[in-house]
Amino acid sequence: MWEQVAREAADDAGCPDALKQVQSLQVVYCQSWEYDDPCARLAERLGADPADRSYSGLGGSVPVKLVAEAAAAMAQGRLDLALVVGGEALATRRHLAEPDWSYPPTESQPFPLTLDRQEAANGIYQAYLTFALLDTARRIHRGETITDHRAHLGQLLAPMSEVAASQPEHAWFPTARSADEITTPSPTNRMVSTPYTKLMTAIMDVDMAAAVLVATAERADALGVPPDQRVYLRGYGAAEEPSTMAARPEPWRSPAMASAMRSALGSLSVDQVAHLDLYSCFAGSLSFARDALGIEDDRTLTVTGGLPYHGGPGSNYDTHALAAMVERLRNDPDSFGLVSGVGMHMTSHSALVLSTRPGSSSDGWSAAPDSSSSTSPEPTVPVASDAAGPAEVIAYSTVYSREGPDWTALICDLPGGARCYARLEEPPAADEELAGVTVTVEPGPRRATTAHR
Repeated sequence: MWEQVAREAADDAGCPDALKQVQSLQVVYCQSWEYDDPCARLAERLGADPADRSYSGLGGSVPVKLVAEAAAAMAQGRLDLALVVGGEALATRRHLAEPDWSYPPTESQPFPLTLDRQEAANGIYQAYLTFALLDTARRIHRGETITDHRAHLGQLLAPMSEVAASQPEHAWFPTARSADEITTPSPTNRMVSTPYTKLMTAIMDVDMAAAVLVATAERADALGVPPDQRVYLRGYGAAEEPSTMAARPEPWRSPAMASAMRSALGSLSVDQVAHLDLYSCFAGSLSFARDALGIEDDRTLTVTGGLPYHGGPGSNYDTHALAAMVERLRNDPDSFGLVSGVGMHMTSHSALVLSTRPGSSSDGWSAAPDSSSSTSPEPTVPVASDAAGPAEVIAYSTVYSREGPDWTALICDLPGGARCYARLEEPPAADEELAGVTVTVEPGPRRATTAHR
């Protein structure tokens, strides 16, 4: 799949022989299969010998960062042609008990994921739960009811399913769905973690791959890339939140996301950007992005279809989003497009602005994206590992099994200014409001914290 999409990208640019000249090969981490040396195996298949080879870590912000880092290296004169590629075959892998695929490593490598000790102790590590907690913190802060919030999320997601349905050649789930269908639990749309149903959840079990070629203008000239096939990088930003959710002073918003967006936009306003693909693993990331960008209307938020409907191939969705944005901008010359990425628990943020119009020093873009942009460190909130006594709920989400509600994760404020995570082993009723409720917490097994109402 990597080889196929790389060759298709070169064919699309009108330079099929370009792959042999690639100086930098960036492969997005693959969860489907471990290879002994992914970059070397792919380079061999492509007939390339790039001096710069990198196999990325995890995260939805990775592809945008890889493209921007390649551009920065080009601006510094270190290379002039790069390939960013990624893919997953998790749908196929799911049906194979023991795949006998090529070039396994001699020793299995550790999964490149570090968990916060307190979050992990309380069972808080799956993305569908962590994004649900942050989404609920935002709802509580805004004073929205559970019913109004659910309706709002459906209104955000339904248009994305329509975009996916319009692209059956690319989308894994090309079916337009109504807001009610997306948010209403049913036998085929079970609850996953409140407020998210299955149809509101990124689906990783897909077979998908995508690739993007990045070149200097001079190398594009030499390769004979037609001017109307070129899309230019116009701005870039990246920033990080504290990795521990409870430590964030205001978990209902993302200063780092806002910083990444501002850096990418530069002198542009979001109203000047005609096309968006905002990272959409869950509706919460869309709501946070709308807040960060100051979007209040009902404009379309994706050109790809979003991770629940186009499909979310591990860390590689944004490579698909970049490819889709290139196609959209070619069909709308001189317009601007923004692609954003979100990694881990709304932690890592990246954003890239593109246009068929090349930049200049007068519009704030002359050479390379600023790959070091970040927010000023904000004071973090201490997180207690052995809380006891009264605590006030500021975020919560009930985790469901296929049989029904299982347990509820809490983030709580403690007297004195610290916070804690906690587990409520007896979940509340489906529409029972826990915001602001005082619970009693006590240390549990393996440093988990148990809450009692």
